[in-house]
Amino acid sequence: MSLKAAIALPYARWATKQVMHRAMDPVATQQAVLKELVRFGGDTAFGREHRIHEVSDHQGLVQAVPLRDYEGFRPYMERIMFGEEDVLWPGLPKYFCKTSGTTSGAKYIPITKESLPNHIGSARRALLAYIAHSARADFVDGKMIFLQGSPVLDRKGLIPTGRLSGIVANHVPAYLLKNRMPSFATNSIADWETKVEAIVGETMTADMRLISGIPAWVQMYFERLLARSGKATVKEVFPHFSLFVYGGVNYAPYRSRMEALIGRSVPSVELFPASEGFIAYQDQDNDDGLLLVLDNGIYFGFVPMQGADRRPRSIAEVELNTQYALVLYTNAGLWGYEIGDTVKFTSLAPPRIKVTGRTKHFTSAFGEHVIAEEVEGALKEAIAVVPCEVAEFTVAPQLVPQNGGLPYHEWFIEFAAPPPDMQRFATAMDDALQKRNPYYKDLIAGKVLRPLVITAVARGGFAAWMKARGMNDAQSKVPRLANDRKYVEGLG
Repeated sequence: MSLKAAIALPYARWATKQVMHRAMDPVATQQAVLKELVRFGGDTAFGREHRIHEVSDHQGLVQAVPLRDYEGFRPYMERIMFGEEDVLWPGLPKYFCKTSGTTSGAKYIPITKESLPNHIGSARRALLAYIAHSARADFVDGKMIFLQGSPVLDRKGLIPTGRLSGIVANHVPAYLLKNRMPSFATNSIADWETKVEAIVGETMTADMRLISGIPAWVQMYFERLLARSGKATVKEVFPHFSLFVYGGVNYAPYRSRMEALIGRSVPSVELFPASEGFIAYQDQDNDDGLLLVLDNGIYFGFVPMQGADRRPRSIAEVELNTQYALVLYTNAGLWGYEIGDTVKFTSLAPPRIKVTGRTKHFTSAFGEHVIAEEVEGALKEAIAVVPCEVAEFTVAPQLVPQNGGLPYHEWFIEFAAPPPDMQRFATAMDDALQKRNPYYKDLIAGKVLRPLVITAVARGGFAAWMKARGMNDAQSKVPRLANDRKYVEGLG
């Protein structure tokens, strides 16, 4: 073990203990964040409009600040783009993070000097938590690759603009620069297919130990790596590969294919980063809950998905196993921002969450309201019954089948290794979905819907489909569900 690895372990244990101390007192921790947000945000255009300087507690905050999605913030963003200062937060943002919205087109999310440490420091906390609980720090002695957006920034008005991962890439701590790959030049390549080939060329002879990215894009990198190297598995190319860090999607649907490519199971750490702020991270390897980042610039609200009461609950009011829509109040100047993700709590002391889907991504053409957590769970269960490898998938309703008959849920699945019995696989998946969603079960039993139908997508089909939609980069994700068929045109 190197000196760096030896020092990392006691430091990780100390830092993780400090984080956990604050997490175990979530109400006081969040109140301290709220106090800081009010102190800075009160004397801004938005703050004066909403009398934020008078806010002292959660009740006052939700009364003063109505909930908004991006469209509600767009006029404020446009004022900032034209150079107006002190609109949502003192001064001008340091960056605009550009993200592709499914309902609002391109979104420009501010990142301020005060909010940048949230994005950078929270990812570091996740790695330190892994070291502290696993007592393994050997990955710090090797190379690390982060499949991400280009660090080359554009401008929106006076503000440098880019993808979140590209912005963060410009702030990599000095102690990581020596180990980090790919090179700046390769990372700056805009076209993903060209970029991944360059990354393979740079990394295939490196001592790669930590690999990070969205699973679907890491999977593509692995496939290209094996094709170029002539090796059968990633472990032959990178024998010391010991940690996979991912975020943005549930890993379960990809796990079997990824482990087949790697040649073994590799420890993983899940992150929940967003353009609006770093929300949570996996801090224990035996728990699928993600520890909320309660003390670093974000005050959280949680709106119950059931019932008419849309008042955001505070961390003191939440309950286990209840679906909530996330609301953020941040030191980037987002106030009552509906981020679009749904979560449920798996633990209250400390607060840990599980991402269950998106508020606008569901299938409910007949009132069934099937969500991402349910389809991902059904797919995982079916793979256990009828083994296969799934590269990517999405689900949409088919309301008017061409050949007549009952409508159904159509699953578009790209298989890396198809199931030996497709009908048995579809039946296992449908049974599992009925078990998870009683409304869907009633529709099947009542002959309103027929059981789900699988449409196999050719290899590379999803990548081509995303490229045609301008989503061909390492940060783009396939929407799991839709309530119509606009996302699935061109698939199958």
